[in-house]
Amino acid sequence: MTKPKLALYWAAACGGCDVAVLDTNEKILDIANLVDIVFWPIALDFKYHHVRAMADKSIDLCLFNGAIRSTEQEEIAKLLRAKSKVLVAFGACACFGGIPALANFTSRDEIMQRVYLEAPSNSNEQKTMPLLQTKVAEGELDLPELFDTVLTLEQVVPVEYFLPGCPPPVDLILKLVDLYATGKLPPPGAVVASDKTCCDECDRTKEEKKITRFYRPHEIITDPKKCLLEQGIICCGPATRGGCGMRCVKANMPCRGCFGPPAGVTDQGAKMLSAIASIYQGEGTEAINKMVEEVVDPAGTFYRFGMADSILKRKRLHKA
Repeated sequence: MTKPKLALYWAAACGGCDVAVLDTNEKILDIANLVDIVFWPIALDFKYHHVRAMADKSIDLCLFNGAIRSTEQEEIAKLLRAKSKVLVAFGACACFGGIPALANFTSRDEIMQRVYLEAPSNSNEQKTMPLLQTKVAEGELDLPELFDTVLTLEQVVPVEYFLPGCPPPVDLILKLVDLYATGKLPPPGAVVASDKTCCDECDRTKEEKKITRFYRPHEIITDPKKCLLEQGIICCGPATRGGCGMRCVKANMPCRGCFGPPAGVTDQGAKMLSAIASIYQGEGTEAINKMVEEVVDPAGTFYRFGMADSILKRKRLHKA
């Protein structure tokens, strides 16, 4: 019997999603027995030309992690879409843009300026910048072009399923594989996670109390049994889909939002703003200004993983 063909790919990502697959430990042997891995650049020696030579729809299942921020990543996303029957946005970056999409608060040119010319750790007296083409003795080298705007996978190609997380937890990876193997995949467009919010699944005590100050995690010793948000720690649980196993909160750290918005929520950041506004007690301009000062880096806090998938999408670029 011919085994189903599995492909895994990383685009703009840290590699953590691929490591999460390896974190299935001995279960990776069950996955290897179940499927034939035909493409996995981080772990096995496959090249793009191997994929191009495959027949369309010959890959049964493709787990694609990472956002799209370059011409190369866009090209491979379209290639794997053509070759795959089922394409899964695997991890927060593919689903929502993730950490790479925080670049949407600036521009490609500003990033290049900072990284190659202004960073204090740089030694670049010649002010050398990356070039798309460079001639060397062996010929001409080509680099992919970075986009001004970081995109989710679905903003580039159609996607059947979404498996969120930074990275996705092992139990949900195994659940996805089991659903595929048993032919019990949900309808296309489904998110392989909980339908509840992280806050709904949290077993910490909630008293619906108001707060008068926000703290950063290192500024306060929190009670491990009480709601972090009600202790003044910005926890994104009310605006985040559940299913993660509460790994951060169980370690006495606030939810950062890597599972994206829950069902029915269009903008995770706006939902979180609404949540903290409802719990903060203060009247008048002075109290509001105090609250704003206490929320350090609100953009990076409320849109840490979801900027590309938000209503905002990106900072407006100035046109000449």
